[in-house]
Amino acid sequence: MIEIPSDLHPDLVPLAFLLGNWAGAGVSDFPGAEKCNFGQEVTFSHDGRDFIEYVSHSWVLDAEGNQVKPLESESGYWRIDKDRKVEIVMVRDQGVVEVWYGELAKQKPQIDIATDAVARTAASGPYSGGKRLYGYVHSDLMWVGEKATPDVELRPYMSAHLKKVVTPGEVAEMARGLGDLPDDGIAFFK
Repeated sequence: MIEIPSDLHPDLVPLAFLLGNWAGAGVSDFPGAEKCNFGQEVTFSHDGRDFIEYVSHSWVLDAEGNQVKPLESESGYWRIDKDRKVEIVMVRDQGVVEVWYGELAKQKPQIDIATDAVARTAASGPYSGGKRLYGYVHSDLMWVGEKATPDVELRPYMSAHLKKVVTPGEVAEMARGLGDLPDDGIAFFK
């Protein structure tokens, strides 16, 4: 279920499905880089202004699913206009700053974006741009990213399946809203 916080800026209502803490796993595969499974934690939050703050951390996983080492971190700000056009400013730990543009699909919670501008520090690796697709599917957040470098044409390089994380505070708030439940618990489902 998608909840719309009462203090969410009205312009951001179409992006409300992104809000919250997400965690899951995915696959990374790009020429010249280690192919791996990765874990990821993502937070989309707001403070009442006309943007959503985005923070993502990912790490390489071993065969047993244990964290081995950091993979990638990025943060940024997402906005949407009245025509469902999305704009994002993002900074990555590899020394890359990007401006992304795209749009929210009609009739479904899916965002398709592509880089419009890329700036790199001298320490960053080769990178020309990318595309991403985010979708809210059966209450989960899924995404796939494509990447290009001067030597490699645009191609898929990462994808992940994330589930909403419920914090202890959110559990307590949900419990307060339940009221009195019958002792046997069965009547709750009737």
